Amino acid sequence: MCALVLAVLAGSAPARALGAETLNLERFKGKVVLLDFWASWCAPCKASFPWMQQLRTRYANEDLVVIAVNVDRERTPAEKFLQDQRADFSIVFDPLGQIAERFDVRSMPSSFYIDRAGHIRYTHAGFRSADRGEAERELAALIAEH
Repeated sequence: MCALVLAVLAGSAPARALGAETLNLERFKGKVVLLDFWASWCAPCKASFPWMQQLRTRYANEDLVVIAVNVDRERTPAEKFLQDQRADFSIVFDPLGQIAERFDVRSMPSSFYIDRAGHIRYTHAGFRSADRGEAERELAALIAEH
């Protein structure tokens, strides 16, 4: 997974959004990456964004990178969703589903925890508050690996 290079399709966006460039996960080697796929119509996604923001804040100095990939075909609903959510992490727009297809995303949200060597170590389909503890332990374990 280290050499994974994916096209990011984006235009103007919120402050931390990635533009029409290449998302190269190789550049995050040495960091832990939480790669999350979401859609504006997804109710569990609304609950997952505050949690991802908490993780981003808690592990800000510990090499955690949070990247949220939106799969809406239309940009406007995604931008409205982002206006209602605090997201101090990178947002990627994937309206053609190219990145989601590469990760074989089947449900919203879907998360992939990528270790410092660039390997997917954990995956989660859906988001349930009851599962946050386990998910945080998995991320903490990846962060603790040096």
